[in-house]
Amino acid sequence: MTDESPLSVDRRTLLKTSVAVGVIAHLPALTNAADAASKAAQPVNMTVTLRINNQSHPLTLDTRASLLDALREQLGMTGTKKGCDHGQCGACTVLVNGRRINSCLTLAVMHDGDEITTIEGIGTPEDLHPLQSAFIEHDGFQCGYCTSGQICSAIGMLKEAADGWPSHVSSNLTAARVELTDAEVRERMSGNLCRCSAYPNIVAAIQSVRGVGA
Repeated sequence: MTDESPLSVDRRTLLKTSVAVGVIAHLPALTNAADAASKAAQPVNMTVTLRINNQSHPLTLDTRASLLDALREQLGMTGTKKGCDHGQCGACTVLVNGRRINSCLTLAVMHDGDEITTIEGIGTPEDLHPLQSAFIEHDGFQCGYCTSGQICSAIGMLKEAADGWPSHVSSNLTAARVELTDAEVRERMSGNLCRCSAYPNIVAAIQSVRGVGA
């Protein structure tokens, strides 16, 4: 004979039963959540006009598309490079309304009507921008993958300094124009990585064109 009740269960069975009952009880909510997630994953398109290098480009874009992907995949402007795609390397730097940004971190549809400048809009093979010439002269490009972002960033940085925007290393926070020492240039360009380690050459190239059409 045994003293065990016919209704008694062991701990493992009790836990399994409790979990099963809990899942069944929440099935409607789980189904609704799955349906909502499925709907959220469906693309939503929007028509915008991107002003790029002084030309208007009407586009119908997935609202989730980054500006970088719109430039490269929709418009074939592959001069802007996709490096880390996380805003850490600066290879995708472009100018939006004169300010440098990482195009991988911004949605294309946010820039309807903005003035966007990519490397394709900075100089030509026959008439290089002074910074492009300086990068060649000082061997600041090497493999070249990061160069488009470096040049766009440098143009934006020179404008920021001319407008008196201080940086972490600026000695005077209220000056009308920031003195661009080598330390200032390195700090302001620190968001643009160069795996070839051409940093001294890049600084030299930027310093050589200060105030020369940049």
